[in-house]
Amino acid sequence: MTQHKQASIKINFIMNFILTVSSFIFPIITFPYISRTLLPLGTGRIAFATSVASYATMLGMVGIPTYGIRAVARVRNQQRELNKTVQEIFFFNAITTLGALLLYLVSIALVPRFAEDKTLFLINGVGIIFNLFGMEWLYRGLEQYRYITVRSIAFKCLSLVLMFLLVHTTSDYLIYGGILVFATVGANVLNFIHARHYISFRLEPNLEIWRHFFPALQFFLMAVATTIYTSLDSVMLGMMIGKEAVGYYDAAIKIKNILISLVTALGGVLLPRLSHYIQTEQHEAFKRVTRKAFAFVC
Repeated sequence: MTQHKQASIKINFIMNFILTVSSFIFPIITFPYISRTLLPLGTGRIAFATSVASYATMLGMVGIPTYGIRAVARVRNQQRELNKTVQEIFFFNAITTLGALLLYLVSIALVPRFAEDKTLFLINGVGIIFNLFGMEWLYRGLEQYRYITVRSIAFKCLSLVLMFLLVHTTSDYLIYGGILVFATVGANVLNFIHARHYISFRLEPNLEIWRHFFPALQFFLMAVATTIYTSLDSVMLGMMIGKEAVGYYDAAIKIKNILISLVTALGGVLLPRLSHYIQTEQHEAFKRVTRKAFAFVC
């Protein structure tokens, strides 16, 4: 296990902004080619399935992407406690992910609009499973933004190459859906393997898995509001009108999200640092950083 090096907030913000924007930049780069190849119906199918899968992912994560950052940041200087906390959150997340996956599979079987693209929905289901192994909250809690950014962009570039090599006709929408999932799954698997540099996989005694339930639930309620705001529109449009309409709508949304990411990137960076300041009673540092952050957002 390596020592946790703490980068400056400025560097972390730049890295997190690049990471956040890349999530929207890459789809915009691919959009001209994909829209001509798959047509609005194909892109709409993928956007619809992805939006539905995002709800299952949100349910499976139960607020852990945010709560986990805070929990890790508080114990990052105590190796034994860090190991225990990460293992507890991981096993808790495994239980909730399994429940969300079962609900997702049942919905595919029961909802006709989902069953129409059963294979595409199942491909997205693989992403739900491997989201568990991403453990991005661990890296964010330790402020390892450089690693997260480099790894994510590398897999996005690889998926870009695969897209141009494998997607050539309208019937290739399943291949493109698989490539999108691969970009996430590959990064998550690498995260899990790389985690041994920061924590021990040797099982700690007396794990208290359920002590994280209620704290994570508070962040889950915030995640519900965010996911409804970002995904419900595409799901409603797909259910009420059709997947072709989603294809047209999704193009405009991608551009809007780039602008939103500028402000939201800062919040993700500040959470682990501010949590650490509170835990170590560095109140003046907490106030100083908060004032700077508020001025930047304004």
